[in-house]
Amino acid sequence: MTRLVRAALERPVLEVAPDLLGCLFTAGGVTVRITEVEAYAGESDPGSHAFRGRTPRTEVMFGRAGHLYVYFTYGMHWCANVVTGLEGRASAVLMRAGEVVAGHEVAARRRPGIRERDWARGPARLASTLGLDRAHNGADLCGDAEEPRLEAAGAVPDPAAVRTGPRVGVSGPGGDGTAYPWRFWLDAEPTVSVYRPGRRP
Repeated sequence: MTRLVRAALERPVLEVAPDLLGCLFTAGGVTVRITEVEAYAGESDPGSHAFRGRTPRTEVMFGRAGHLYVYFTYGMHWCANVVTGLEGRASAVLMRAGEVVAGHEVAARRRPGIRERDWARGPARLASTLGLDRAHNGADLCGDAEEPRLEAAGAVPDPAAVRTGPRVGVSGPGGDGTAYPWRFWLDAEPTVSVYRPGRRP
């Protein structure tokens, strides 16, 4: 497999996001094939953590593409994003779901009693399966480190198999998220998470 070069990620987030489907992400001794992602466009996107500008939490999103933005949510879960676009303009792709393709024994220990299909089905489960936490925030996926790393897909998914729709749990101006159909997933993949609409503020 070929590690993704930074130039491939230094593009608009809505171009990068669907291209990450089928790519391989490795961390903590486990590799997942990415089956679902969401795009977040920084200061122009009300759903993004960076909507209100640069903060200590979102600093990584304003940095160079190819770094990992890991955040804590609901007081219990970690979620992982791939930073995209040009330095100084925040944007990132949330890895929402994936299929474990290597490191099954490690993944099973991290997700005891859970069906294999569900090990990385959802962003918090994916991060847990990969062993990602605050220590990985800012990690360079395009550097020389063995892990974490992001590799190009061996076989690029058929564009006809890529679906798009509202992001999970994120409301748009209309309250239902349809103004931002920035979730992308591979059709008929059992590891794709269940859609839940956002709540009206």
